[in-house]
Amino acid sequence: MSRFPRLLLAPALALVLAQGAVAAPLDLGREATPEEVAAWDIDIRPDGLGLPAGAGSVAEGEEVFFEKCAVCHGDFGEGVGRWPVLAGGQETLDSDDPVKTIGSYWPYLSTVWDYVHRAMPFGEAQSLSDEEVYAITAYLLYVNDVVEDEDFVLSQENFAQMRLPNEGGFFMDDREESPVFARSAVCMSDCKEAVEITMRARILDVTPEEDEAGVEESGEGAAAELAAAPAEAAAVVPAPSPALDPILVASGEKVFRKCKACHQVGEGAKNRVGPILTGIVGKPAASVEGFRYSKPMMQAGEDGLIWDHESLGAFLANPKGYMPKTRMSFAGLRKQEEIDAVIAYLTSAAE
Repeated sequence: MSRFPRLLLAPALALVLAQGAVAAPLDLGREATPEEVAAWDIDIRPDGLGLPAGAGSVAEGEEVFFEKCAVCHGDFGEGVGRWPVLAGGQETLDSDDPVKTIGSYWPYLSTVWDYVHRAMPFGEAQSLSDEEVYAITAYLLYVNDVVEDEDFVLSQENFAQMRLPNEGGFFMDDREESPVFARSAVCMSDCKEAVEITMRARILDVTPEEDEAGVEESGEGAAAELAAAPAEAAAVVPAPSPALDPILVASGEKVFRKCKACHQVGEGAKNRVGPILTGIVGKPAASVEGFRYSKPMMQAGEDGLIWDHESLGAFLANPKGYMPKTRMSFAGLRKQEEIDAVIAYLTSAAE
């Protein structure tokens, strides 16, 4: 019981004891029980020490995540509102706007498991079973492309074998060994003959622009501006080649995993959260029978929107920007090559 020899003492009494003012023990408190120690001792080390027995699959994690996590983090870890983004962000850490996620920044999978187990879901901390935590962690590996098999099962046995992409980006802090810390004395006055400015803070220009009335653009005005986006966004999406590239199609099938939670394609496909996408390329918007579309999508179909490569590419890049008030929660695909690949896959699925 070395970690928890006694329950908490009043700080003042502890100080008195430390100063030796009281020679005899006060016999306050009691030794913690094994159950009490176990309730506190829940940390998980990077090598897996502390993990409980259990396992969970990507498919199981998807269901639990949708039920208990997606309201804040989005269906695919893309984040909702100001809640944290959990997926994506690869190759952004050296940019002006880095996206720090499990797949781009976090060094160890143990941190993911420990935090989900210790603090999630928000407002219901430690309500998840060990199997649910394993399953959610497996799903987060999947949406971050750390594992590719949707049948993957994470368990106590294979946990220590998992490696996050940015593990090598972390190293031990060696600043105390640097020449700056090695100096015997630090100058406190008259250290330099003259003070000069060597650099200036860079202006980031991140403040939202205001209209003439001094009010930040929002609501119907912003929606109207976004509604004009399709033509501009479509202009930058190149048309596909007549013959489908099998490598591009295969890549698109992999990227489509981000869509499979809501959409199905191929024989036997059914409407889910989103409509069937079999044969979507070349079809009018809101044309899948039996699916209840949002009003903006219905209106787009009535206005003659056709899902060709340009319009579909613009929508996939920024769904809510292309079609304000769409019910599609996915934030969009950032890379043009992923957009082209998904469209190639959807085109092939109709052939």
